[in-house]
Amino acid sequence: MKSITRRQFGKTALASAAAAALAGTSLPKFAFGETSATELQFPKGFLWGCATAAYQIEGGAKADGRGPSIWDTFSHTPGKTYQGETGDVTDDSYHLYKEDVKLLKNLGVSTYRMSISWSRIFPNGTGQPNAKGLDYYNRVLDELLANNITPYVTLFHWDLPQALPGGWQSRDTSKAFADYAAYVSKHLSDRVHHFMTTNEFTCFTDIGYREGRFAPGLKLADGPANQVRHHGILAHGLGVQAIRANTPSGTQVGLAENAVVYVPVIETPEHIEAARKATRDGNAPFLTALMEGKYIDSYLQREGANAPKAEPGDMEAIGSRLDFVGLNIYTPTYVRAADTPAGYAIEKAPTSYPHMASPWLTIGPECIYWGVRNVCDLWKPAGIYITENGCSSDDVLTPAGRVEDTDRVMYLRNHMTHLHRAAAEGYPVKGYFLWSLMDNYEWADGYGKRFGIHYVDFKTLKRYPKLSAEWYRDVIARNSVL
Repeated sequence: MKSITRRQFGKTALASAAAAALAGTSLPKFAFGETSATELQFPKGFLWGCATAAYQIEGGAKADGRGPSIWDTFSHTPGKTYQGETGDVTDDSYHLYKEDVKLLKNLGVSTYRMSISWSRIFPNGTGQPNAKGLDYYNRVLDELLANNITPYVTLFHWDLPQALPGGWQSRDTSKAFADYAAYVSKHLSDRVHHFMTTNEFTCFTDIGYREGRFAPGLKLADGPANQVRHHGILAHGLGVQAIRANTPSGTQVGLAENAVVYVPVIETPEHIEAARKATRDGNAPFLTALMEGKYIDSYLQREGANAPKAEPGDMEAIGSRLDFVGLNIYTPTYVRAADTPAGYAIEKAPTSYPHMASPWLTIGPECIYWGVRNVCDLWKPAGIYITENGCSSDDVLTPAGRVEDTDRVMYLRNHMTHLHRAAAEGYPVKGYFLWSLMDNYEWADGYGKRFGIHYVDFKTLKRYPKLSAEWYRDVIARNSVL
């Protein structure tokens, strides 16, 4: 065979393509630089949005009568957060909320998930409400609605009022939450039709009271820590009842939960069944208890004498009917079938496993499909929202004012592709809230980790859309992922 140069090969290929075209032969469109990709279309009416949390974006820590939360205390305690950073100012959305609504408007979102600062409404956790605190949220809601953006409101996203004695160690805190939920939902339900009680039980119970990495920074023994868990889910249940009693018929009530997502290592029947078993067992203290109205036997046996103590009526409240389940999904936990009493084994990630800027945020986009599927197959909720999904990145603002976060676009695109699979298979996925609208105070990581699709210069508070914001705007406009 006569050897040819690369240049001669290129000429030959072009000539062949031209000849084929002249001969009427059909060639793939991509041969001529056109896309052949099929758009992954989401169902008509699918809701696209962004999510934030009060303590992470508002600032105004002492503005207009707001009382301190446990996160104010924790972040001001030396050594508890990255470089001692606090949420005192953060994005200053308390004063710049109209600018933030413009960011949402420019994206084209139809929904916005926000949270209420409990201590802005009740500075002491209970007692006399603070009218100026409620006025702030009235202004935010009115601005959202004026821009055709539907608010989805979370009542508790970790910022517990410091004044409540014992915090979540006390059963009285669960009752105080119900009173707070009743007051807020009664006053806002003329404009808010979707309420979420709590956000991520394990973060404000286990990580705050068992591990000590989050506020209030305690390291309780297993028994007391399990009782904290119980008070957390009891607050949810009592909150559901309070919202239903104080809002018009048709108001939708749910929660946002970061249930552990168990992904089968291989999609074969035995490993799929293992993932389903792990989902029920591994989420036993929280989502499983809510969906089944009981603590399952495997959890009670595992905890033994340390199991939480429930009073009469607790589990009925905890199992209150939900209109939807919100899932905060970031990472997978892989499982395989195993010849053990549990029927599954968890696979440990190798040291080479890829992750985003946050070491805990390992990449496995199929987790969003399995998060939806496992919950739906087990408990058949009326509706599912992805209430958080996103990632950290080592974002750099260029002199031209751009952030080229191609890694975030990669992460989001792949997760949305797998979310489309869930929707296409008929699972009741109603909407998606990207975490987060903008860079903000990332709890114990302070300002060292950026999760936003808008870059925030924390010295000037100027917001800049990142590449990921441009990409997400296109997804929303098309209602599809390429």
